[in-house]
Amino acid sequence: MAKKILILAGDYVEDYEIMVPFQALQMLGYTVHAVCPDKKSGDIVRTAIHDFEGDQTYSEKRGHNFTLNANFDEINPEDYDALLLPGGRAPEYIRLNSRVIEIVKHFADANKPIAAICHGPQILAAARVLEKRKVTSYPAVGPDLVNAGAEWVDVGLFDALVDGNLVTAQAWPAHPKWLAEFAKLLGAKIEI
Repeated sequence: MAKKILILAGDYVEDYEIMVPFQALQMLGYTVHAVCPDKKSGDIVRTAIHDFEGDQTYSEKRGHNFTLNANFDEINPEDYDALLLPGGRAPEYIRLNSRVIEIVKHFADANKPIAAICHGPQILAAARVLEKRKVTSYPAVGPDLVNAGAEWVDVGLFDALVDGNLVTAQAWPAHPKWLAEFAKLLGAKIEI
């Protein structure tokens, strides 16, 4: 039976950080369900494209519509083997949802693989599951993670950081390493 991965999303999730993992993990044979609070299967979330164009921070443009394929209200985290938290704008507000926090705590407490990228670790900080963990994120999120008890590590835009069941990355340019490390946590044989 294929392992099941849950993706927590919301409007203005980063386009690449939801679409690429969603498709790549399915390509590896996993069942992937993407959900959003207050939305059901067949609903869409709007995405944002974050780009690095030489400014002091990323630029943001409207992305694609991404179709959810599961109902948030019906999610039982015990049915899933791993959790993925994409970045973008969504983490800053879905972390306010108490059910999102319960779901994240389940994965952390059960020591199941968790992948978070860019602003995704904001949800981990809100769930208070980062104490004494090594993590990375988009650099502007770093102080929030440190305040949540984590050690923030600057691995650069093209690398990923693994600490036990947790794999984090700063932004979508790290997809090859981040997704490979996540797949390895899921038991895949990946050479990088």
